[in-house]
Amino acid sequence: MKVCLIVAAASVAALQLGQAQVSAHHSNVAFAVETVLTATGTVKEWQWSNPHTWLIMDVDDGKGGKAEWAMEGRAPGVLLRAGWSRSVLKPGDKVTVHYSPSKDGSKVGMIARVTLPDGKILPNAPPGD
Repeated sequence: MKVCLIVAAASVAALQLGQAQVSAHHSNVAFAVETVLTATGTVKEWQWSNPHTWLIMDVDDGKGGKAEWAMEGRAPGVLLRAGWSRSVLKPGDKVTVHYSPSKDGSKVGMIARVTLPDGKILPNAPPGD
């Protein structure tokens, strides 16, 4: 009887721990993933960090000025398998980013792919992912 109670308690604890991890997982709910837009601009900063990478870039605002955009990428491990690296984007690089826009209209997007100055395309995931 004691063994059954211990096993049941351990099972409940394990399920609750699993729920906490799932509810804390980041999602793409803030982005209009059914829409892919294009922005061309200059890299200000490339943040290679977990849980998500970030590309900060200056984009022409259409009024003769620049607007800073933050583009969220996938985790470094995923991008590494897709051909990215910590040094693939450098400040001053002119890149074209295909992205899903933020639903709230802010200058934030989720990267679908990036075209580098030499024309190489970096996808957001390795083949088959």
